[in-house]
Amino acid sequence: MNKSIILKNRPSGKPSLKDFEFTDIKKPKAEEGKLLLKTLYVSVDPYLRGRMRDEKSYIPPFKLNEPLESMIVAEVLESRNNNFKKGDFVSGMLKWQEIQISDGEGLNKIDSNSAPLPAYLGVLGLTGITAYLGLEKIGKLKKGEHLLVSGAAGAVGSVAGQIGKIKSCKVTGIAGTDKKIDTLREKFNFDAGINYKKTEDMKSAIAEACPEGVDVYFDNVGGEILDAAMANMNKFGRVINCGAISLYNAEEQPTGPRLETVLIKKSLSMQGFTVRDYAEDFPAAIKQLGQWLKEDKLKYEETIVEGFDKIPQAFIDIFDGKNKGKMLVKVS
Repeated sequence: MNKSIILKNRPSGKPSLKDFEFTDIKKPKAEEGKLLLKTLYVSVDPYLRGRMRDEKSYIPPFKLNEPLESMIVAEVLESRNNNFKKGDFVSGMLKWQEIQISDGEGLNKIDSNSAPLPAYLGVLGLTGITAYLGLEKIGKLKKGEHLLVSGAAGAVGSVAGQIGKIKSCKVTGIAGTDKKIDTLREKFNFDAGINYKKTEDMKSAIAEACPEGVDVYFDNVGGEILDAAMANMNKFGRVINCGAISLYNAEEQPTGPRLETVLIKKSLSMQGFTVRDYAEDFPAAIKQLGQWLKEDKLKYEETIVEGFDKIPQAFIDIFDGKNKGKMLVKVS
């Protein structure tokens, strides 16, 4: 039999295991033009929480009682498609199933000799591309500027900060433990770090870490940390609204400071960022990230949980900050 994970309930607040269900389905067969794929690594990401709501967004919501999906690295077990052969490794948006069929649309061949397979879901995947294109397209980061990154120990944030250092900028990261702050400084070369869980006044903490102000803010969390960052922005600063994990499980719409006056007074640019809007730029982004990786200018961390049955819990653990860098599940 072939295991699949479906969305059983739409979560209220933080997701729980009862919102997922394992089902057994028959192993499929590859018909003409199709591929038979074996799932090897599954990416679990905060944005998937938004797809569990039945509401219109930049990507369709998950349907109840149907398999969830995310970025996956898979092996081609059988091919009846001229573009792929047995033994190829591919990445793409695929279902949470052990074995599945694909027509090859949206799949990218990946080279296990150039980088480890999990890297194609992290630093060389959508997370790395997100960091790169967010800074290129919206941040427009310039040499000597000060970059502030929230969720800095996560997969996107850690890459964004390192790109800032590659571009000769000063970089401050915000994370949730002292150990993560140490990692930002020692492994990822950040100039400074702020443990928001030990900080009562984020506005003052950012001002202390960024005495000359913030030129570019790469926001992965939203909420009160965004409010504090906005108060420290320099004139003509740019804010990249990439994620809002602090709000994803909120059952009511929170309120906060009004931003109109600070946007006007400081001539700020603030833009929501969805990486899929820049799909035509993915090849160039992957090429540059790969070059930096080869030159040892980029480092990355992964939290790899083993077992197909661990996928739901690994996803839930993201909201408790249990991951270092990219959260992945290796399917045994």
